[in-house]
Amino acid sequence: MQRVALGVSYRGQAYHGWQSQNDRQTVQDVLEAALSEFADREVRTICAGRTDTGVHGLNQVVHFDTSVRREPASWVRGTNRYLPADVAIQWCVFPPDDFHARFAARGRRYSFLLLESVVRPAIEAGAVGWVFRPLDMAAMQAAAALLLGEHDFSSFRSSQCQAKSPIKTMRAIEITRRGAYWRFDFDASAFLHHMVRNLMGCLIAVGNGSRPPAWVGEVLAARERSVAAPTFPPDGLYFKGPYYDADLQIPTHTAAMDWLP
Repeated sequence: MQRVALGVSYRGQAYHGWQSQNDRQTVQDVLEAALSEFADREVRTICAGRTDTGVHGLNQVVHFDTSVRREPASWVRGTNRYLPADVAIQWCVFPPDDFHARFAARGRRYSFLLLESVVRPAIEAGAVGWVFRPLDMAAMQAAAALLLGEHDFSSFRSSQCQAKSPIKTMRAIEITRRGAYWRFDFDASAFLHHMVRNLMGCLIAVGNGSRPPAWVGEVLAARERSVAAPTFPPDGLYFKGPYYDADLQIPTHTAAMDWLP
């Protein structure tokens, strides 16, 4: 048997998230169907991090074991023949047999794209979030700084979250702007269910002047979901993927990342 690792990019609008479901309208379902078709036998995958309905993936990492022997390029091109246009394998490597896409990850990264405009998005609908009120960068950066470090992020955790612990380490939050588009980049040891979307709801509340920056620190300290802002919609949320120890040589960049403004 050989362990295979793949990097997968996808547009999440047409899918009910990553994890396999009975209706088979998930990214995992279409990926495993394509892999099984190419390998001519059943393939089941384990991913680095599950994404929700409507969330996009730029470098989702999965692994599986198989007795089928193919070159890396064959796994990429051969499987992509059976995938829909909005899902594509970007790379393939053969990691050590003990590599685990989820448990070997040292951290994960997300980006959120946001349009600030009095008019809702059209061409980029589903690919960006939207606010119609002006945002204050300095205020949001001050609020984001309060989230850095190791904390109990229960205030930003979905009630459906299955994580064993709400304690995570936020390593970096970067907020930039290009024209009418904002970009929020998050780097953490791991993320809770809906954590980024809940963080976005609070940062935007600060950015539009509804709350002061210090309020985010109060929300964090409360460890209670009900005190935070509503969960922001998934449009504009991109899972940039996990990262691993350098000696594993798992790619952390795909061409899809260069598409982000």
